[in-house]
Amino acid sequence: MLFLQLHKELRKELDDILQYWSTHTIDQMFGGFVGRIDEDNKVIEFSPKGSVLNARILWTFAAAFPITRSASHRQLAERAFRYIEKYFIDSSHSGVYWTVDYTGNPLDETKKIYAHAFVIYAMSEWYRVSGDLKALEHCIALYQLIRRHSLDSENGGYVQAFTVDWKSIHDLRLSEKDANEAKSMNTHLHVLEAYANLYSVWPDEQLLEDLTGLLNIFRNRIIDNKSGHLNLFFDMDWNLRSPGISYGHDIEAGWLLYEAAKTSGDAELIQAFKSLSIRLTDAALEGMDQDGGLWYEYDPVEGKVNKEKHWWPMAEAVVGLFNAWQLTLDEEYLNRFLKTWKFIRSAMIDRNGGEWYWGLTENGNIMPGQDKVGIWKCPYHNGRACIELINRIDEICSYHQKSIYYR
Repeated sequence: MLFLQLHKELRKELDDILQYWSTHTIDQMFGGFVGRIDEDNKVIEFSPKGSVLNARILWTFAAAFPITRSASHRQLAERAFRYIEKYFIDSSHSGVYWTVDYTGNPLDETKKIYAHAFVIYAMSEWYRVSGDLKALEHCIALYQLIRRHSLDSENGGYVQAFTVDWKSIHDLRLSEKDANEAKSMNTHLHVLEAYANLYSVWPDEQLLEDLTGLLNIFRNRIIDNKSGHLNLFFDMDWNLRSPGISYGHDIEAGWLLYEAAKTSGDAELIQAFKSLSIRLTDAALEGMDQDGGLWYEYDPVEGKVNKEKHWWPMAEAVVGLFNAWQLTLDEEYLNRFLKTWKFIRSAMIDRNGGEWYWGLTENGNIMPGQDKVGIWKCPYHNGRACIELINRIDEICSYHQKSIYYR
């Protein structure tokens, strides 16, 4: 009955996540969704609204709709789509603002490719469930905009940030903790994710070429051949500019890259990324604690592990481990998955206030002063983990005529 119980638990958690975002985050006064909610579920009034957060809300409700079949979830996806279309799309210079203020006026007008990728990812999902051609038109326009301004035709890959009118910019970072470099693993991972999702609903030849090109960049430039970890920051010529290791990104990339390879339909890439998926997952497991929690990151220069356990690497860990089990049928991955899922259910979920905590300290205490909702705190990682695992279990059970439930 293992998989039957897992399916039940995942569906319950997905419903709880969607319920939280449905009841706590609607901005009834200014439209769309509120910009920030603190750890006590208090709305921080007049907070900026982020394009990434709103795109992730759109993707989550759109992707959940085929599972829940809830009219209210479809309506919330459409609410997010309309808000992004009205307030985040720059009608003067094209592209997507990084943030707007609480009323929807542009705030940080920087054109960060990461945000454009997430809007493509979300709007292509909305198009899949709604058939709204306007969403597809936005996706195509943003894709072409990325190619025009960000694609490095000489060295390959994408420069990650520009001014409002697409000029060079000094500060290219997504956040203060990032290295200020032209190219990053994180931006490339989510451009890849966006291209794969867009290609699944719009099979364009140029887009396929760009998708396979990104897969090869990961294979040849970003995945470290010696360690199996992802390298994180690079200059224009792909010289490595930071030796840090992000366990959450390793395990997230492990399954995302393999899914993108399958979307490409290229048999050689599928086989290559099947192996690389396992290698990235195994590398990430260097940061797995005995309790099933995944540590945050490792600084090889200082020789120091950040043993905080943040919500998003935990969500990516369960998908990555389940994916590794599916690829290898190695029971060790399944057992690790079960242990990590048990840890999430016992330690990461706020049973009283709803949603997941931002994270736990090294000592296992809830990290104080962190958002429940914010520029970076979203329903995408944990919601997607539930959606992805529900869909995978459904496929397994359909293939095995439900006998797989009995282990």
